Amino acid sequence: MNNSNINVREAMDIPAEARLPTVSGDFQIRVFHEDSTGLDHVALILGDMAGPDPVLVRIHSECLTGDAFGSLRCDCGPQLNAAMMLIQEKGWGCIVYLRQEGRGIGLREKIKAYHLQDDGADTLDANLMLGHPVDGRDYNIASEILKAINITEVSLLTNNPDKVSQMQNLGINVVDKIPIVVGVGVDNVEYLTTKAERMGHSIDVNTLNGD
Repeated sequence: MNNSNINVREAMDIPAEARLPTVSGDFQIRVFHEDSTGLDHVALILGDMAGPDPVLVRIHSECLTGDAFGSLRCDCGPQLNAAMMLIQEKGWGCIVYLRQEGRGIGLREKIKAYHLQDDGADTLDANLMLGHPVDGRDYNIASEILKAINITEVSLLTNNPDKVSQMQNLGINVVDKIPIVVGVGVDNVEYLTTKAERMGHSIDVNTLNGD
């Protein structure tokens, strides 16, 4: 007997949520589908989100090259790993993992930007040369995810002031901004310097240069 139809009906009732044991702790993974883009985003949750303190949160944009392949051109992989460890140390918190590769331009265009950077452009000008904004990310879905898991006050792990202002405007109270400067090396020091000097990120350039 073919039970495929029964299995399909049962599967439709299974929530996209499960335990996710990791080297940084025993998280709960929950997937949120964005109808307008067709993309699936993730909330990685550890502990109880009830408070009373602001929830330690990292809103992390997908970076295949850094997160999965360990690229040294950026600091994305080390930031994700450090955020998970910090949440584990605190005992509760949330990673919101957004499918916004390359500051919103997508993987193919990001690699084109890398090509331009290999020829001397910085990370900001490379996006502009391809006809993209410097940072095209929209954090509306992040605010919706946080609200869906009852988080409205956060200590935000970020160097990016635009992320803070967007989240504030979207109804998330950023009580504290915690810089997360990790993974600095010879292959990404110019990238991080550009973020600090031209994009206003909370990165001490003197530290990057070893001064």
